[in-house]
Amino acid sequence: MSGYVIIIERADDGGYGAWAPDLPGCVATAENYDMCVLEMRDAIRFHLDGMRADGDPIPQPTTRAVTISAA
Repeated sequence: MSGYVIIIERADDGGYGAWAPDLPGCVATAENYDMCVLEMRDAIRFHLDGMRADGDPIPQPTTRAVTISAA
């Protein structure tokens, strides 16, 4: 089973925000990176539970991520 890619950005205030491109509307914020990852994990579970409860189809992960050095 593959997982959902999440994007994490540092905010101007020093906190972090995250979202999952394959799950529109699924977001999380936290004061530090590690907490943001944990909050996003919970947000994805909550989001998918809500979709199941509403009878919506669960999207398959399609986003892929690659880190590229600018050097």
